[in-house]
Amino acid sequence: MRTAEVVRNTLETQITVNLNLDGTGVSKFDTGIGFLDHMLDQIARHGMMDIAVNAKGDLHIDAHHTVEDIGITLGMAFTKALGDKKGIRRYGHAYVPLDEALSRVVLDVSGRPGLTFSCEFTRAAVGEFDVDLIHEFFQGFVNHANVTMHIDNLKGHNAHHQAETIFKAFGRALRMAIEMDARMLGILPSTKGSL
Repeated sequence: MRTAEVVRNTLETQITVNLNLDGTGVSKFDTGIGFLDHMLDQIARHGMMDIAVNAKGDLHIDAHHTVEDIGITLGMAFTKALGDKKGIRRYGHAYVPLDEALSRVVLDVSGRPGLTFSCEFTRAAVGEFDVDLIHEFFQGFVNHANVTMHIDNLKGHNAHHQAETIFKAFGRALRMAIEMDARMLGILPSTKGSL
């Protein structure tokens, strides 16, 4: 089983992530940020991963450190759970609509962190959640998961829908990329011999 537990404690946040890449979409979140919990649930459900996140952060300041550090810790757990990467498909992509919104995520479990994020949210916040933090979450993830990822919101005028399509597409693209390919068992999907 491709599983991991990562504990990351700083002066700003204390975070524990449990991850099962071969799960059934079971999730449990206690981050203190309701909208983020809702988005993390999309990753678990659409990525068919079991994810549990417990986070305590300096929310009396704002949600920035907590959101970014959850992305970092999830990326660390992803790297640990994925192991040697032999047999995975490596690449993943997904388009996901939600009413008027449409987003695309394309990623490569490349061993190289890189994020291209193109989303012009139609408002600055969903409830009390600052939508700028979505970029910070994914930047933290790719930096520690060593994934190259392109995120594009193609359409949308409801910021909640824009965000939700991004997280759903991310879960589905990640699921595709880490899926085991029976023809690649024991083989690293790279001509360089490393990822």
